Amino acid sequence: MKSLLIVLAVAAGLSVLHAEPEASHSPSASPGKGAESEPTRISVTEHSITVNGQVLKYKATAGYITLSDEKEDAKPEDGGKEGAPPLVPPVPAVGKPKAKIFFIAYTKEGTDPAARPVTFAFNGGPGAASVWLHLGQLGPRRVKLDELAPNAGPPFSLVDNELTWLTDTDLVFIDPVSTGYSRTIAGTSPNEFHGVQEDIKSVGDFIRLYTTQNNRWLSPKLIVGESYGGTRAAGLVRYLQDDLNLYVDGVIIVSGVMNWESTAFAPANDIAFCLGIPSMASTAWYYKKDAPEYQQKEVRDVRKEAEQFAMNDYMLAISKGGALPEADKQQIAGHLAKLTGVPLDYILQHDLRVSTPAFRQELLKGDGRAPGRFDSRYSGIVYDPDDDIGDPSFVAVRGAFAATINSYLRSELKFDSDLQYNVLTDVGPWKFDNENGYLDVAVDMGRAMSENPRLKVWILTGCYDLAVAYYSTQYTIDHMRLRPEIRQNLTFSEYESGHMIYTDQSAAKIMRDDFGRFLRSAVESR
Repeated sequence: MKSLLIVLAVAAGLSVLHAEPEASHSPSASPGKGAESEPTRISVTEHSITVNGQVLKYKATAGYITLSDEKEDAKPEDGGKEGAPPLVPPVPAVGKPKAKIFFIAYTKEGTDPAARPVTFAFNGGPGAASVWLHLGQLGPRRVKLDELAPNAGPPFSLVDNELTWLTDTDLVFIDPVSTGYSRTIAGTSPNEFHGVQEDIKSVGDFIRLYTTQNNRWLSPKLIVGESYGGTRAAGLVRYLQDDLNLYVDGVIIVSGVMNWESTAFAPANDIAFCLGIPSMASTAWYYKKDAPEYQQKEVRDVRKEAEQFAMNDYMLAISKGGALPEADKQQIAGHLAKLTGVPLDYILQHDLRVSTPAFRQELLKGDGRAPGRFDSRYSGIVYDPDDDIGDPSFVAVRGAFAATINSYLRSELKFDSDLQYNVLTDVGPWKFDNENGYLDVAVDMGRAMSENPRLKVWILTGCYDLAVAYYSTQYTIDHMRLRPEIRQNLTFSEYESGHMIYTDQSAAKIMRDDFGRFLRSAVESR
C-alpha cells in the first residue's frame, strides 16, 4: 500500500480537540488515575489503495472529540435598579469536560462533503471497540483471516481491503467511553456513561459534534452498529431526530438485538426457546448430529422445517406447561432431539426447553468439544466440561484483531499512546433501564421510521449465530407494528455465516454488494 504520511499535532484550543489530560480506566481503576502524562493530539495521514483497478486516495484522521457537561445560560447581571434591563446579556456557559471519545475517520480525497455520504460505525458488547467492523469489513485495511479455521495465534497481518465501504461513503469509527482509547476525564466516573440511555446520549453527542466540526450537516448520513451496537443504533436514531434535530438517511444493524425478550432464556419466557431452535438445527446439520433424514436435505430446508416446528407444534406444547399430556410431551421431545442433536433424556429432564448455552454444552460433548457462540461452525476443545466452555469462534479471531489494531495505530495512522486499546472491556454494571421488564428499542426504531418516512433500515443476521439467533431478529421485525408503507423501508438479510458475518469472506463479498444497493436506496430517497 502506498502511503504519504502527514502527521499533524493539534495545539490546545482547536475546535476538534481540547487539551486536557486523559483518564485511565479499568473496572477497578479510579477515573483519571495515572493518565495525566498521555498526550492529547490528533494524527492525519494520507494513503491510497487500489480497488477494482481504481486508485482510491483517502485521508485518515485519528484523535479525540471531547464531551462536556451542558449548562444553563449564565444569569445576566442587572443594572442595579428594579426593572432595569440587564447590563450583560445571557451568555452560553461552557460545561465541564467529561470524557474524550476516540475515533478514526476516513475521507475520500477530491469529493464534495455535501454530496458525499458519511457513515458512523460502532460495535457492541457493551464494552467493545469499533475495531471489529473497522478491520473486519468496512475500513480500507482488514485483518487477514483463514477461512473457518482457528487463527488464535500469530502470525497476524493486515491487507488492503478490496471490499471496503470507503469507495461509496466516508467512514467514522467511534469507540464509546471505556472502549478503545476513549476514557473519562479526571473527576468523572466511567459509570456515568455505562447505561443504555447514557451511552446513546454520549454517542449521539459525538455524532453531532463531528458533523458540526467537519461541516457534514448536508451530507447523506448513515449509522451502522453490530451486536449491542444494534441496540444502540435503534435507540440512537430517535435521540438524533428528537433531541439533536439530526436526521440520518440509513440505519444498518448487524447481528443486533432490539427486543431483548427474544433472546432471554428465562424460565417463564417461552418465546426465546422457540426462536433459538432454527439456529440450533442449522448447527446440528453442520456437524451431522441431527437425524439421518435431515442430512439428506439442504440446510435451508432444514431451517424452514425448524421454523415451522418452533412456531407451531413446539410453541403450542410448551405454552401448556404442566398441562401438556405425556404422550404429546414425548412426541415433541423426539422431534426436537432429531432436529437439534440434543439427547432425548436431556430434553425431557429440562421440560422441553433447550437454551443455546445448553445446546452448545451438549451437542459435541461426546467429542470433548463445543461449537462457537458467535459462529457455531467453529469448534474448540473443552478443557473442563463442568466449567465455562468459552467461545472458540471468538478466541479464533480476538488475537488477530487486537494485534493488528495496535500495530496499525502506531505504524500507519501514526497515533501513539501508552494506554491500552480496549478491544473488549468490562463495563459492568451496565444500566439497562428496563423497569423490571425486557429492554425493547424496537419501539424507538419503529417510531423513528414512522416520523421520518424516508429513513431506510437494513438488518443483517448470520444463520450460524448462537449469540443472537436469526429467527429472533425476524420475530422482532414482524412485531414492530409498522404500517405497510413504512415496512417497505426495512430490508432483512440472512447470511450463511455467524455473528461477525465478515469473518467469512464469501459472506463478506455478498454483504458488500448488498450494502451498495442499500446505500443507493437510502440516498436516492432524499
